[in-house]
Amino acid sequence: MSEEFELDVDDLTRRMDGAMSALKSEFASLRTGRASSSMLDPIMVEAYGQKTPINQVGTVNVPEPRMVTINVWDKSLVELVDKAIRESGLGINPQMNGTLIMLPIPELNEERRKELSKVAAQYAEQARISIRNIRKDGMDQVKKYKSDGMSEDDQKFWESEVQEMTDDYVKRIDSFLNTKQDEIMQV
Repeated sequence: MSEEFELDVDDLTRRMDGAMSALKSEFASLRTGRASSSMLDPIMVEAYGQKTPINQVGTVNVPEPRMVTINVWDKSLVELVDKAIRESGLGINPQMNGTLIMLPIPELNEERRKELSKVAAQYAEQARISIRNIRKDGMDQVKKYKSDGMSEDDQKFWESEVQEMTDDYVKRIDSFLNTKQDEIMQV
């Protein structure tokens, strides 16, 4: 194999890892019927003239499996945090007690579980598309090297390397999706 046509596998791996971490954060925001502090990560509060994550305006705790609490540090932000949660689409009604906001997590009904399962599948498909786009970039790079004089053996080697990486990441996405769907469907 000639060294002048080294494919940047580290770059492809970094980009595929980025697609996986994006999928993990999207999955973390899906409510499964169990309390999780990460379900509040996508919610932003209009605080001090800018959008701020909830965990930067208060302490988020999970004292029991079906309860999340937020101890808001600044009394003037309690109403804004409450409003942000109500408008977030999580389907949770906050209960306020001074600067403490309690979020009881209701049981998910069967219809909502199936809906969330479909949303998880859509997130996984978006991640697969990202992985395939990264694969295409890698294959295009190999084709460019081929036109620049890369040997056919080297071309086949690098194409199989890129395809193996792609297959590995797609399997990981599928496995991650199955785990998440099992978690969602669990009563």
